[in-house]
Amino acid sequence: MIDELLSQDEINALLSGADFGGDGGAGKSEGGISPDQQSILDDLAGIFSTSASSVYGMLAGKEVSALVREMTVLPQKEAASRPEETPFAFRVTCGGLNDAPLVLVITERGALTLADLMMGGEGKDLPEEAGELYLNAAQEGLSQVVGAAFTGMSGMLGGKRLIPENISSALESQDWLPFPTRSPEDEAWTISAAISIEGLGDFPLWVILPLDVAKALADDVRELVSGKGKKEAPAAARAPAAGAKPQQPSSRGNVPVEAPVQETEHPSFGNVYDQSSVDVRPAEFVPLVQKAGTGYGNSRIDLVADIPVRVTVELGRTRKNISDILNMTPGSVIELDKMAGEPVDILVNGKAVAKGEVVVIDENFGVRITEIVSSAGRVHSL
Repeated sequence: MIDELLSQDEINALLSGADFGGDGGAGKSEGGISPDQQSILDDLAGIFSTSASSVYGMLAGKEVSALVREMTVLPQKEAASRPEETPFAFRVTCGGLNDAPLVLVITERGALTLADLMMGGEGKDLPEEAGELYLNAAQEGLSQVVGAAFTGMSGMLGGKRLIPENISSALESQDWLPFPTRSPEDEAWTISAAISIEGLGDFPLWVILPLDVAKALADDVRELVSGKGKKEAPAAARAPAAGAKPQQPSSRGNVPVEAPVQETEHPSFGNVYDQSSVDVRPAEFVPLVQKAGTGYGNSRIDLVADIPVRVTVELGRTRKNISDILNMTPGSVIELDKMAGEPVDILVNGKAVAKGEVVVIDENFGVRITEIVSSAGRVHSL
């Protein structure tokens, strides 16, 4: 029992947050991930699960939930052995994050289901084999998941623009690796999630990042949150310029009063940008002067004279109940609100502009204009 007690050195290490080795280290967790990094990576896992749930739900039109089952650090050769079925790997590099590689993995059945939803199906009548059409549709579906996740990650990084690049996907063999250019022993940070679609069951999803990439991403977010990414104010904002008038003393004594530097606060990560370094001036525009010889004429109507419009002649209207519509048969007569010989309405893009009488020209109907509606009538027409 005495051996299980902590020494004073170990207690001091715990209090200082240091990692003194062993599985019980307080400063580091699996893969050397610190508690601060782990907290940020937990948020990242939530972003990917929420993005997957949103995209799948939009495509399926049903209730969809995504649950993060675990987050682990494994050699990438072991991470590749997770899917028991044939894996479908979606690879992308993160533009804006030094082209960091990212891999999403689903099973072949999950890829077929996603592809069927992408093509307007219900995810039930699936082909026996995944053809090129289905694989391309599944790639597009996962591309939407990554795009939605990148939007959330951009918020974590203070608005940094993230762009999916070098997109590729394929059904993999059993000896595949998420990152072929890296050693099989390189560690990877893996999110394991389950996507549950109403009426279709559960589908596994894995999100894999190289461990060094995941830790660097967490460090970037942590620095932003802690304010280390704050831009310094220019020297003029910190000290008075040469020859400037001395500051007026406050009423409380001879201590100069210095105006505080205004900063813009990010909704999630505190004050990250110093507004004093921004040069804000009213916009100045050159006056618009119409040059001679442009060929547009003197009337503004000439600018839109060539735009086509829809002209409709309305013989009359009426209102019917749905039951009356359903009882219609060939030979049924619909009585309109126009009297025989009453002028018909001429509409341009749904607006009444004139009235006329129906005529016959050769074998076609026509309308002879008998009245032009006033400007006020055109404005209030339906």
